[in-house]
Order: sequence, then structure tokens, then C-alpha cells
Amino acid sequence: MTTRTKLFIFLLAVILLAGCGDTQGKPEQTGKEAHAEAEPHEETGEPEHEEGEGEDDNLVRIAPEMLRDLKLTTAKAEAREAKQRVSALGELKVNENAYAAVSPPIPARVLALRAEPGQGVRAGQVLAELQSMELGRARADHESAAARAELARQTLERKRGLAAERIVSLGELQEAQAAAAGAEADLRAARASLAAFGVQGSTARGGDPSRFALHSPIGGTVIERSALRGETADPSRPLFRVADLSRLWLVVQASERDAVRLAEGSPVEVAFAALPGRTLRGTIARVGREVGPESRTVPIRIDLANEGGALRPGMSATALLPLSDSAGTVVAVPAAALQRIEDGWSVFIPRGPRGEGTFEVRPVGRGRDLGGEIEILSGLEAGTIVVVDGAFLLKAEADKAHGGGEHHHH
Repeated sequence: MTTRTKLFIFLLAVILLAGCGDTQGKPEQTGKEAHAEAEPHEETGEPEHEEGEGEDDNLVRIAPEMLRDLKLTTAKAEAREAKQRVSALGELKVNENAYAAVSPPIPARVLALRAEPGQGVRAGQVLAELQSMELGRARADHESAAARAELARQTLERKRGLAAERIVSLGELQEAQAAAAGAEADLRAARASLAAFGVQGSTARGGDPSRFALHSPIGGTVIERSALRGETADPSRPLFRVADLSRLWLVVQASERDAVRLAEGSPVEVAFAALPGRTLRGTIARVGREVGPESRTVPIRIDLANEGGALRPGMSATALLPLSDSAGTVVAVPAAALQRIEDGWSVFIPRGPRGEGTFEVRPVGRGRDLGGEIEILSGLEAGTIVVVDGAFLLKAEADKAHGGGEHHHH
């Protein structure tokens, strides 16, 4: 080995020893730190969600295979008119201004039924034929009294003529006058007794005086018939219920706090469980003047047009009542988008490419219920896309991750 070769080996050894001394006591860089030094980025004030970064506290990540099963839907947070509406439950009722409970004026037996439930009837139409023996006697007494009164009038007229010719005495004429007056009094009493039965019309010649017809006082639809042929009907129990169903009343219950902020004449949106997907419009016709002692609510009457006849008394409905002292614009999201996480409310915002399965948990300030939507007071701007259907399942994943110490939601 030459002297030059020995010198080269010595210098190489010194260089290697110097390199080892520089790295002693210094920890090896992680891939994360190396990436940070190699690709520094500007601070923009916005959270970074790029691949290769550390796990973000506010993110929920869903595996692609699970994401396909969740069937998530999204919607934009939108600016809405801040006219506040409150939801109230109620039941559809007949229009009491066009409704009649029809019962017989006297106890009677049902002989025949002339109208069926669901049938349309006109005012004055016969609903049923009934029989009352008391009515028969009263009619017979009236007819007898009428006949006696007519005979007494004829006798009086004849004797007046004879008295004028001095064929009968003045005493006989006076007796005829008294008999006619008595017969007229008996007729008036019989007529009053008959009127007390409340039955209109007289007996047809040769007919049964104990029979009478029950008429509908209004035009409309027979919504109930409780009469049975052969049974004895009583005035206290209606045999038919007739209503004009072209307009109906929806009576809902509003809290006393909201009732004082409702104005008669205000338009109302109404949804029926029996008519999914349809929204009808009505008008607040009457705000109750008394608070229920137990429920602490006030009845609100809403008038509804029954176009097409789809509505039926007894249907349940939900009405959105506009409060009169609200105005302005607010940001709102569908109610299903808002989820309770820990001690606050949050929405889920999709992050990254579509289908990646990364969602930001964004804490927001919850405001008023706007009828299917919720007012957002803070934390969200109009136009931001949020998860709607499936947000509850994302909340479950977020809660699971938080319980395992992987996430912390503010």
C-alpha cells in the first residue's frame, strides 16, 4: 500500500466520524415533519384538510363501503324570510255555521228512512218518516175543533140573515154569536197544542194523522245517520247530522305565549297526515279569548276550502301559524340537518372530493323553528352545503369516535 493510498483512507475515516458526531442527540424526523419542511404552506386562517396532514379534531371519516349504505342527501343553507311560524296540531271539524243535528221534535217511531250517509240533500228534503200517536190525537183534536168552528160560523151567518128579517129573535142571534166565539177559542187552543209538537204541515186527506216527515233544515251532505227503522226516536238524540262540506274548520291549539301574537285574517299553511306531500292554505278566522286551565293553550279556528272534497271532518292536521311581530332575513337549514353533539348543536359539511367520506362537524347556534327548517344564529353562511338525510348516522359515528378518544367536538 502506497503512502498516498494510506492518506486517502485516513481522510475518509475522519469525514465519516464527523458526520456521526453531527447527528448524535438529534431525533430522527418523522415523515410528517419532513413533509412540513419540504412543503411549507402559507397561513390562510382556514383549517387545512389535505391528505398527509394530522388528524383534524372536527372531522368524521366514513369508510367508502359504509358511505354507500348511508344514502346521504345534502342541501344548501339558505337565507329565509324571518317571519316566524309556529307549528300547532289540530283536528278538522264541520263548519258550524252550515251544520244541523236533525232530531224529531217529539218521541216517535221510525217508519222509513229516506236518506243515507254520504248522500247529498237539499234544504227541505225528507230524511225520514215517523209516527207518533200523541201527534195523531192532537191532529184529530185540531180537525174536530176546526170543523166545529166552521159550523158555528155558518150558523151565525144564517141567523144574522134571519134576524134581519125578524124571523129569529135577538136572543137566538146572541146565542149563535157566543157559540161561534167558543168554537174559535177551541180551534186556537187545538192549533197551539199541535204547534207545540213542532211538526210542519197537515195530514193529507185520507192519510194517517199520526205520521209526519223529518226534513233537512239545510242543504249539504248526510255525514251521520243513527236512525234505525222500527226504533223509537227521542228529541234528545239526533237521527241525522247534515253539513255543508264545501268549507271546513280546523281547530288547533296554540300556546298562550304564541296566541297573543296571532292575527285574524293571516294566511296559514296546513298539512294533513292523510294527504302526504300536499300543503293547503287557509285563513285564521278566530283566535280564542280564553286560555284552557289545564293545557294552557288557546283554540285557533282556521277556515279551509274543501276543494275536490278530499277533506273529511275528524282528520288530524298540522298548521304553520305566522306570528305577527317577526321580520328580517335569517340563515336556515332543514331540521334533519341539525344534530345534538355534546352540549351544543352541529351540522355536517362534506369535505374533499365527492364520495371521499370526510365530513366536518361544524358547531352552530340554533335559533327558532321555522316550520320544517331551523334558524341558524351563528357558525354557518348561506350557500354552505350540509348533510340532511343521514346526519343522524354521522352523529352516531362522531359520538363513537369521541367516546374512543379519537375526536373532540366543540
